[in-house]
Amino acid sequence: MTIDLLLFRTTLVVYALATGLALTDILCSRPAIGRHSRILLWSGFSLHCLVLVNRYLATGFLPLSSLHESLSFYAWAIIGTFLLFHMRYRLAVLGAFITPLALVLMILGSTVPMASVPLNPSLQSWWLPVHVGLAFLGDAVFALAAVAGGLYLLQERMLKKKKVSSLFYRLPSLQTLDNLNHRCLSIGFPLMTLGIITGAIWANRAWGAYWSWDPKETWALITWFLYAALLHGRLAIGWRGRKAAILAILGFACLLFTFLGVNMLLSGLHSYATFGTP
Repeated sequence: MTIDLLLFRTTLVVYALATGLALTDILCSRPAIGRHSRILLWSGFSLHCLVLVNRYLATGFLPLSSLHESLSFYAWAIIGTFLLFHMRYRLAVLGAFITPLALVLMILGSTVPMASVPLNPSLQSWWLPVHVGLAFLGDAVFALAAVAGGLYLLQERMLKKKKVSSLFYRLPSLQTLDNLNHRCLSIGFPLMTLGIITGAIWANRAWGAYWSWDPKETWALITWFLYAALLHGRLAIGWRGRKAAILAILGFACLLFTFLGVNMLLSGLHSYATFGTP
């Protein structure tokens, strides 16, 4: 077993343990278990950093040349984003809902070829970490917004039916979740916008055109317009609460299709020819 494979599998196991403890904490209301979950999550994230660094040292470029690397990088970005938000807002309970998403991405990453794929010479540019880094960071923030939106709808449903469970008392208030949704949107949208702009500049240098209506470019634009509409609605119309939560979830669904669905179902300049090659 190579060091690369060992690090990745160890990271996956640690994330799985952290997820299991976080879910146990939510179901059984055991704060001590939650603290252990976060310790494991920090440990897994540190290991994940080693996975990416080891991959970079082996290839010489940001590990995003294959579907495996992209899934791994996105999981890393989601966990890192959650940990940063937790340090700022102390919303530990969200870990029980955000870590399963990262774990699923890691599991998917373990099912596809893990061999590093040589990068096309036209793509060997410093624009790679700039464009892709911005895009994934924006996507990670939107993942957190979608989780906040889902919890908002869940808590609102409990209140309307007047049937609250023990989970209700562990969740942040509706106002806190709505504020988190707004904060994520205000951070994620500029990152997504910069990701699209830098991608267009890079495309012009690599392929001679800023925009070619490649399927992934088209869906990225559709996703951008959806989040732009949500941001406009919040700032100009005063959208709050349920409507904003639903749109945050729909936007993330569209984002996931742009990331995975387009690569697997449609062909284009950004698609993976197989599950292992771009």
